[in-house]
Amino acid sequence: MSDQIGTDHPPLRLGTRRSALAMAQSGMVAKAVAELTGRQVELVEITTYGDTSREALAQIGGTGVFVSALRDALLAGDIDLAVHSLKDLPTAAPEGLVLAAVPEREDPRDALVARDGLSLQELVEKSAHSGRPARIGTGSPRRLAQLNSWARETGASIESVAIRGNVDTRIGYVASGELDAVVLAAAGLNRLGRLGEATQILDSELMLPAPGQGALAVECSAADAELASALAALDHAPTRAAVTAERALLAALEAGCSAPVGALASSTPQGETTLRALVGTVDGATVVQLSATGTGSPEELGRALAARMLAEGAAGLMGERIK
Repeated sequence: MSDQIGTDHPPLRLGTRRSALAMAQSGMVAKAVAELTGRQVELVEITTYGDTSREALAQIGGTGVFVSALRDALLAGDIDLAVHSLKDLPTAAPEGLVLAAVPEREDPRDALVARDGLSLQELVEKSAHSGRPARIGTGSPRRLAQLNSWARETGASIESVAIRGNVDTRIGYVASGELDAVVLAAAGLNRLGRLGEATQILDSELMLPAPGQGALAVECSAADAELASALAALDHAPTRAAVTAERALLAALEAGCSAPVGALASSTPQGETTLRALVGTVDGATVVQLSATGTGSPEELGRALAARMLAEGAAGLMGERIK
């Protein structure tokens, strides 16, 4: 146990969204911070605009809707640190705050939760035998673009349905029979102890995840150097390098977290980073997908790959949103 901060301080206040997933994620970080600092950590529940709005994320902008209220609380001194899903974090660094730690990433891939325990291929085949398309729900333009692209390539008949809501709500659409399947982040299901409900983990060759998916971000005030220094012990260097490359690409594309952009990087202990990325139209008709590997700055790698994608026409594919 570290005595960097000491045990004679009041409990640390960790800000979190109120959803079950956010609370589970923040609880994991709170435990680690308590062990690291020797201080108690209290969860402070904060409601964000993304939690209260019922509009599709793509319609309300996506970027920052789950983050702004937590950052405001940090800047106001109402909380000492905050935990975010890194994929929700805007790429622009906020003045006065520091990304103190990016803990080791969970599985970044997407997961299918389908009726009758079916895989994606089995689902579309059974639906075809019934004379109808498979109804698959997701609130993500990125997932819709790749599902629709896959369907075009394979000749599968699917009907992609835009949905919102927490994990219970989304899986409930399948349980009720309203949808045949939904696509969710595998990391979120795992953190909730519900990965067993997934009927297939979708390979990243089929569906690239969102930049930063599966990773968490721990933020605190830049003025609290002591806390920032202590939290740095939670940082996982390969994860930090990978998500830095992904987020640099996203920033260079000038795309928010609601744009149809997929990216996944991996980094070796030797400092080599490989980045794969995709931009596509929501209907799946046009896709730009490229990759790059380098041993230099992950940020430079991300920017360079984004430049190549823009040269291939990616900019014209990101304006479309879920209607």
